[in-house]
Amino acid sequence: MPMLERLGLHRRELRAWAFYEWATTGVYAVIVTAVFPVYYETVAADGLSAATANQRFAITTTLAIVSVAVIAPVIGAYTDQVPRKKRFLAAFLAVGVVGTAGLTAVGTGDWLLALGLFLLVNVGLNGTSVFYDALLPHIARPGEVDRVSSGAFALGYLGAGLLLTVCLVVIEVPGRFGLPERTLPARVAFALVAAYWLAFSFPLFRRVPEPAPRIDPRDRPGDGPVVAAVRRLASTLRELRRFREAFLLLVAYLVYGDGIGTIIRLAGTYASGLGIDQATIIGAVIAVQFVGVPCAFLFGVLAGRIGTKRAILLGLVVYMGVAVFAFFMETALHFWALAIAVGTVQGGTQALSRSLFASMIPAHKSGEFFGLYGVMDRFAGMMGPALFAAVIAITGVARTGIVSVIVFFVVGGALLLLVDERRGRDVARAEERAAVRASSTGQA
Repeated sequence: MPMLERLGLHRRELRAWAFYEWATTGVYAVIVTAVFPVYYETVAADGLSAATANQRFAITTTLAIVSVAVIAPVIGAYTDQVPRKKRFLAAFLAVGVVGTAGLTAVGTGDWLLALGLFLLVNVGLNGTSVFYDALLPHIARPGEVDRVSSGAFALGYLGAGLLLTVCLVVIEVPGRFGLPERTLPARVAFALVAAYWLAFSFPLFRRVPEPAPRIDPRDRPGDGPVVAAVRRLASTLRELRRFREAFLLLVAYLVYGDGIGTIIRLAGTYASGLGIDQATIIGAVIAVQFVGVPCAFLFGVLAGRIGTKRAILLGLVVYMGVAVFAFFMETALHFWALAIAVGTVQGGTQALSRSLFASMIPAHKSGEFFGLYGVMDRFAGMMGPALFAAVIAITGVARTGIVSVIVFFVVGGALLLLVDERRGRDVARAEERAAVRASSTGQA
């Protein structure tokens, strides 16, 4: 098998799709995980206690997640009927890029402005991912979904590592670029991220085709697109019992994805609150990206040998260890060790979760199902930060919040054990064949 095919990047539409992962993983790394959380903690939240700053950051993250989760299923169903997945992706992209660029205006004590713009960035990231993920079943063939998804995550880690490295140089040695110290270097980094996100989104819009809608027997003559979308979504929710394995996976992902999302979103502020310096945090997150490149590919290979579900479970076991060790973290060396451990499993676990779900749904309903997946993904990222904020409010100690995420990996892993991969894929293929026959009959 040629190397590009092994990596899931052997067709131009697959490479173009993967480059959007390159774009957004960089945004997550710089804005969500490494640079902005530290900037918020040390500059924007100046005058607030560490506990209060962490709590408000977590609440803002929760609000962003809820705002997208409420509308994602209906919009997803709508774009299955009307070919506008890429158009909605572009709209959310614009929101996110504007929010990222706006962070350049945040100065000392501007915590409210910082959190408002951070809210826009998260809405953009969360919204685009619904339509981005929904394109996967349309461009990847059944036997290559795991490789394509894992390859995109690996490419994303590579891009994020390079972007973070550039941002670290700008922030740590600003004099070489003629920048004064204090806040300007970080704000220049935010501008670079906004340009990066926008620039590397173009391949998707140029090379990935808009999926054509199919005739759905649930549609009624005279229904407008929005009414039809709501009807389709309601029908899909009723039909979930037919897609038992996909539904179980959604519930499992809701739980264990919460732990993953919490670690990604709050690691930077947690470490900063423990006194770990910005250079260490950014450097460790860079390590996550470069460790994640080969490991994401390896997880795709591992899934082919032991099964996708078992590979995900292996990743969850590692996350359990990370959650426990984070409670005892004291030094920069500890943070580096945790970062490397996360890097070995983060991309692979998320990529395989996405590809496993994609293999269990009919392609012609990808918008609907990935709208639901998006809800689970967003709510998965909501409960952890909300719990984190609540525990801090009760105890006043961030350590007790971070260790609480272990419950998500234990319960989510137990639910994942109940998923029957083969049965789920068989049901999806049967549904897709029936849809093709119905569409052919309707067009005849």
